[in-house]
Amino acid sequence: MRLKLDENLGQRGVELLRRAGHDVATVPEQAMCSAGDRQLLSVCREESRCLVTLDLDFANPLVFPPAEFRGIAVLRLSPKPSPNDLVDALRTLLAGLGQSQVDRKLWVVQRGRIREYHPGQRGE
Repeated sequence: MRLKLDENLGQRGVELLRRAGHDVATVPEQAMCSAGDRQLLSVCREESRCLVTLDLDFANPLVFPPAEFRGIAVLRLSPKPSPNDLVDALRTLLAGLGQSQVDRKLWVVQRGRIREYHPGQRGE
């Protein structure tokens, strides 16, 4: 899977996903740290990449309709996360990618759980 990791995920996340065989590009590697949300998703679409982020703004399907993108995976961590919380969420994402496609979907990923947004669904 072709993934774009947002600037808030760090090198540990990059290494974990690359070791699992994914093609990973990062916002910092591409000098996009100051890019706006829409610009970032536009680049993801051009590169056919799923965005992986901690930024909850991307979890709003009314602002960023998942059907327009190669996937959006928002990692939800506890209010005071440890480095292991991030790794656990990434491992959950990896397990999900092994079982299903994120293409044109919004996934909200927590440790051990992936919620997938479906159009018309309430409360997501």
